[in-house]
Amino acid sequence: MVHRILGLFALLAVICALTVVTPAPAAPPAHNGQPAATATASPEPHPEIHEAIAALKRAKEHMEHAAHDFGGHRVEALRATDEAIRQLDICLKYDK
Repeated sequence: MVHRILGLFALLAVICALTVVTPAPAAPPAHNGQPAATATASPEPHPEIHEAIAALKRAKEHMEHAAHDFGGHRVEALRATDEAIRQLDICLKYDK
């Protein structure tokens, strides 16, 4: 039961991280009152995936330092978190 809860927690963390929408800041106005031209450098591709990886790494850090092993299920949750991070890294490689 605890294993299922921890697995669902890891899945929920990934889903939440992938669905978070953050607004992009508007470009500051140019000196002549016109909007500034867009920069030539492109923003980081797939920021949601990068945010999900960061969230999973934070969750892993919390699990690694938990005072309880939850009947051995913490180890399985850590494995699942590592696998989720690995899969997201693979996703990013396909966009190259």
